[in-house]
Amino acid sequence: QVQLVESGGGSVQAGGSLRLSCTASGIAVSFNPMGWYRQPPGEQREWVANILDTGRTLYTDSVKGRFTISRDNAKNTVYLQMNSLKPEDTAVYYCHNVGGIFWGQGTQVTVSS
Repeated sequence: QVQLVESGGGSVQAGGSLRLSCTASGIAVSFNPMGWYRQPPGEQREWVANILDTGRTLYTDSVKGRFTISRDNAKNTVYLQMNSLKPEDTAVYYCHNVGGIFWGQGTQVTVSS
């Protein structure tokens, strides 16, 4: 059974940083493309970043230069390092196996101005 468990969310002021973690079981993050999505209050879920099985990373324009997606194969965990946070980054952040059907439960990120 595949499980994705996110952690690391919280409340920070604008300009601050957070690191989100997604620990996977039942699926190897080293062999599967993984991604982060977010759902701002009252809006639809949107894509944030992917890390492919090759290690290549992709980002939506609004987070380029501020967010970094990475993985630790030994820990079977995917990370999202978020720097220079803005109030518009406030959302529930979800981990997802790209092209698959599995999602984590989400972790709340709140950025105050």
